[in-house]
Amino acid sequence: MQLFNELTLLTTPYAFTALIGVVGLLVGSFLNVVIYRLPIMMKRQWRNDCLEYLELENDAPTDVFNLALPASSCPNCQAKIRPWQNIPVLSYLWLRGKCANCKTPISGRYPVVEFLTAILSMIVAWHFGYGEQAAAGLALTWVLIALSLIDLDTQLLPDVIVLPMLWLGLIASLFTVFTDSSTSIIGAAGGYLALWSVYHGFKLFTGKEGMGHGDFKLLGMLGAWLGWQYLGLIILLSSVVGAFIGITLISLNKQSRDKQIPFGPYLAIAGWIALLWGNHLNQWYFG
Repeated sequence: MQLFNELTLLTTPYAFTALIGVVGLLVGSFLNVVIYRLPIMMKRQWRNDCLEYLELENDAPTDVFNLALPASSCPNCQAKIRPWQNIPVLSYLWLRGKCANCKTPISGRYPVVEFLTAILSMIVAWHFGYGEQAAAGLALTWVLIALSLIDLDTQLLPDVIVLPMLWLGLIASLFTVFTDSSTSIIGAAGGYLALWSVYHGFKLFTGKEGMGHGDFKLLGMLGAWLGWQYLGLIILLSSVVGAFIGITLISLNKQSRDKQIPFGPYLAIAGWIALLWGNHLNQWYFG
């Protein structure tokens, strides 16, 4: 009976949201690892594949490098990061943003990602409440955070994340988590083809590539999760957000006019907004 009462307490809005906030901090710490290591893993694999195809000698490092190994260490002095030095946000504050061994400054992005993941996770938990929609929404939120920062750093949207999430969105539609299967399938195809058409149209008239192929897949993934009815809203919101941020950065001399700006983060922001409030925005726009 006591266990039942404790489980019931966790499903109340405030307790559930607080619990998800703690989980979000831990997930944010893991996302920092994914954001940093996954692009390196991909580039190593591409290099190995190219050398194997060309039948050339492979002199690449043979050390194990994945999301679990080697253990986290200071990039400057290589000192291993102890478990108590790796507590999300708190350890950064306790260490005053510096390595415990050599006192080299630690990037402030690590606690920002952890804190952002916690806040967005709590918003999703509060919005959907305890249930399957919250679980699916949290998974999508965490993936969008990782994809956004990887795209910002490397202008890559890894297939190893995007494609499994697209299929997971289609599977979720079988249980009508956010939408039904037919709407999900049309959303996946329509999302991909929409940006594919824009890409080829822009290239035909200008001779330049306006976006990467990963953007097609990302919008297709969002279409699979949310349905085709949200594609127009996502494209509109991502364009508005992208234009606003781009103009702001250029006006502050933080961004060159000629430098290519990754579009994935803007699609991710628009997709997350559509996840939570897309229905209300569509009703307001068409109503």
